[in-house]
Amino acid sequence: MAAPLPAEIAAAPRRRRLPLQLKTGGCIALVIVLSALLAPLVAPYPYDQMHVQHRFEPPSASFWLGTDEFGRDVFSRVLLGGQLSLFMGVLATTICLALGVPVGLAAGFFRGRIDELLMRAADVLMSIPAIMLALLILAVFKPSLWMTGLAVGIVYVPPMARITRSMTLALMEEEFIVAARARGESVPYILFAEILPSAWPPIIVEGSLRVTYAILLGSALSFLGLGAQPPSSDWGLMISEARTFIDQAPWIALAPGIAMCSLVIAVNLVGDGLREVLDPRVRHRGRA
Repeated sequence: MAAPLPAEIAAAPRRRRLPLQLKTGGCIALVIVLSALLAPLVAPYPYDQMHVQHRFEPPSASFWLGTDEFGRDVFSRVLLGGQLSLFMGVLATTICLALGVPVGLAAGFFRGRIDELLMRAADVLMSIPAIMLALLILAVFKPSLWMTGLAVGIVYVPPMARITRSMTLALMEEEFIVAARARGESVPYILFAEILPSAWPPIIVEGSLRVTYAILLGSALSFLGLGAQPPSSDWGLMISEARTFIDQAPWIALAPGIAMCSLVIAVNLVGDGLREVLDPRVRHRGRA
């Protein structure tokens, strides 16, 4: 077989290397996600099992991260708490995408009064601090993990709608959209078959970052007693319960706090890496 010519080598497409932050964040996130999913198999004790004779025991061979005020194994509770935090982040982000993306598509496509009505409503919601808006929603319903996820998801609908709207406005002047409208394609077809596939990259990046915001806000609400309820092992609830014993047994609060920070940093790194891979403007700026 003949050797390739230099011109052919130059014309061959280069493999795109994944950004370092995407690799690093992906590895950390993968470890945390697998630990949470396999928690029932990995955890040495049930998350609610009490060892009264071992209350406030520091980290040891028997209890890797120590025990809390009831003698419960902190390591087992942190592992199980990862499931709740991930569930909160994924649930809230799914709700955010399911509501925010259609609203943004409609606002950018129809413009006019519909755009003004939807975006002014989004501005009103965005003017309220996120935790205050979530508290207002939860004040109407009984606190639970599902209701907290719903409240957090609604809080982040306006930012997602605005990003989707901006992408829709930019794509409306593209030739393939003009051609689709000239062919008489239906509005749902243009929105979901033409515009949405082209607008996915920034939406995916924003959605990955919203996972971290949802985890933090959900943990904050659990810290205030409006999320997961005792004896749950939610990270925010664990930190809240450990406040009284922070001087006596700091490991009770440090363990879930470090786990939460690690997950948030990992997902942020993944989001930055995805932006570099999916957003051509960032990619070209890096080459320049």
